[in-house]
Amino acid sequence: MIIGIGTDLCDIRRIEKTLDRFGERFIERLYDDYEIKKAMRKQMPAASFAQSFAAKEACAKALGTGFRLGVFWQDMVVQNLPTGQPIMLLKGGAKARLDSLTPAGMVAKVDVSQTDEYPMAHAMVIISAIDPALAPDPQ
Repeated sequence: MIIGIGTDLCDIRRIEKTLDRFGERFIERLYDDYEIKKAMRKQMPAASFAQSFAAKEACAKALGTGFRLGVFWQDMVVQNLPTGQPIMLLKGGAKARLDSLTPAGMVAKVDVSQTDEYPMAHAMVIISAIDPALAPDPQ
């Protein structure tokens, strides 16, 4: 059962300008250490930051709150499985909101898809409630 769907498009040039203007202040306000380390390993860190930005926006939309009602930027962390597949780790207010949306006896599954083609980055998030027996092994 789908609980929520969110999508977002982010202009990488906007992130580049924001990084030039605000640097660490911007990065530390929006991103988790994992996301920062991942972006800084890239030839174009702004593209990685833009993908994470878009995924966080998409997730906030899928949660139905946007960035209010206790949902903050750092409550949503884009990580990657060893295969490279992006995943979204929710904590704090975002996790509380997710828990409130998940029907009893079900578990939430958050699917993330990201892409970029300069100058744009795009992300889509689908939140589903599934039978716990069908839940993937959390490795």
